Amino acid sequence: MTPNGLFQIAAFFGLLALFTKPMGAFMARLFQGERTFLHPVLSPLERLCYRATGVRPDSEQRWTQYAASLLSFSFFSFLFVYLLQRWQGWLPFNPMSFGTSAAPSGATPVTPDLAFNTAVSFVTNTNWQSYAGETTLSYLVQMAALTVQNFTSAAAGVAVAVALSRGFARQQASSIGNFWVDLTRAVVYLFLPLSLAGALLLCSQGVIQNLSPSVKVVTLEGQPQVIAQGPVASQEAIKMLGTNGGGFFNANSAHPYENPTPLTNLVQMLMIFLIPAGLTYTFGRMVGDQKQGWALFAAMSVLFLLGVCVLYGAEQSGNPVLARLGLQTDPSATQPGGNMEGKEVRFGIAATAHFAAITTGASCGAVNGMHDSFTPLGGLVPLFNMQTGEVIFGGTGAGLYGILLFAILAVFIAGLMVGRTPEYLGKKIEGKEVKMAMLALIATSAAILLFTGAGAVIEFAQGSYWNAGGPATANLNNAGPHGFGELLYSYSSAAANNGSAFAGLNANTPWYNLTLGLAMLIGRFLIIIPMLAAASSLAAKRKLAATTGTLPTHGPLFVTLLVGTVVIVGALTFFPALSLSPVVEHLLMQQGRLF
Repeated sequence: MTPNGLFQIAAFFGLLALFTKPMGAFMARLFQGERTFLHPVLSPLERLCYRATGVRPDSEQRWTQYAASLLSFSFFSFLFVYLLQRWQGWLPFNPMSFGTSAAPSGATPVTPDLAFNTAVSFVTNTNWQSYAGETTLSYLVQMAALTVQNFTSAAAGVAVAVALSRGFARQQASSIGNFWVDLTRAVVYLFLPLSLAGALLLCSQGVIQNLSPSVKVVTLEGQPQVIAQGPVASQEAIKMLGTNGGGFFNANSAHPYENPTPLTNLVQMLMIFLIPAGLTYTFGRMVGDQKQGWALFAAMSVLFLLGVCVLYGAEQSGNPVLARLGLQTDPSATQPGGNMEGKEVRFGIAATAHFAAITTGASCGAVNGMHDSFTPLGGLVPLFNMQTGEVIFGGTGAGLYGILLFAILAVFIAGLMVGRTPEYLGKKIEGKEVKMAMLALIATSAAILLFTGAGAVIEFAQGSYWNAGGPATANLNNAGPHGFGELLYSYSSAAANNGSAFAGLNANTPWYNLTLGLAMLIGRFLIIIPMLAAASSLAAKRKLAATTGTLPTHGPLFVTLLVGTVVIVGALTFFPALSLSPVVEHLLMQQGRLF
């Protein structure tokens, strides 16, 4: 690792820590119903939303009503996105005629299974893309379907995190808030103003924003080339702030129209972590003990810094096989310049490794380099980041309720060690809370491992609807452990609602579109629903005074316990699968064998 690369990591983390408190304090005031500096401007829009939808902002919901509202909103959002894709050929703002017989050669048709996968992907805040956006979807679908879902799916995650925070904060209460109010406030006061500011900043640096058709040019080599255009900056801003990740272009944030300069690269990384980090402070403010929020921030920070240092170190060392191709005979020699395969020259190894650790620590599928080109240990870090449950700051809202899931498990384990009923923030953690936490954890892990196992062994008859014929692994670009890693990564990304990919899997088949879509649904709603049930159970309890036997949950001991719980649970669950992919690939690479 170079001093310049380490400075980039330190500077980013310093800026993140600087923004955490003001961002968290703003969200705490917002979701506790207090006035903020944006209310004089935006409160009329909030009231208009309530009048138009018939929502009573002063009414609250039990957890079952809260969950039902979330599920119904998600279902109709899915239906809307699905139908817009299927009908895009008859709708306006489609200058390239996608979805019609006049579409240019190379355009990808939106089949029912692809429309299902994409609709599920954006409604669950995953933004997995089995297609190239610039050759598949019209501007109307990009704006009215995908960009809108980037706002609402992110806001829904924040709403769930706020509801769970109320569960810890309230005593002997039967309600946990109002989903429609939380959703509206998140969109109106949080995502809209931040996205507007972010889009204008990106435009100033060269990110495009237009409704023009693609431009045909002739390159310096005399070859024709089509340069896609479109409303990119508006989608780019919310894809980062909402930890969505779905890019307008197939190359995502490696494309110069999405991420043109080192400054935009830094801004985009900050946008990914800004709200998840701020929510830890919001949690501390809402439960009345700011140290609790900083403890969660510290645990997330330790996990993030460990991951980024391992990833950066692996990529800077490079591939020893390539190092030995030169005059070097030392088996421990490193690749001169490090592993630059799949990386943008304008970003280099440090910024690409940093971006990958951030985007997989959060539930954001944005990439500025190809993860499939990373070294085995470099690829292991993004893979394990997602398998921890996206709690390394995590997604907007998802990171907070994910880390609180592990906090419940951590105090439960600590209680077993000393023979005391576990407590967290003055609430006894009993059977229901632990069962809900375990249900959420097991559901996601099962989705990853079972679908990966099925994809590794299933074979289809020739001409089958589900696949062109032969094994599902025929869609992989690589064989051996790297090919298995591509498969494991895809289902880990889907179930963790991340959306990034190793990019070595041709996922646009009915089999993969359906199974990846199911993994996204499981990873989203079989965590959210148990967490809302746990929030209701906690809100109904009375707070207990701390005693000499109470485990302090705001100091280094608890942070260490929480980090250990995340790592150990992830390692025990996924170690066999990881051993068959990046671990064994790394060992074989040391012996000179590549895949």
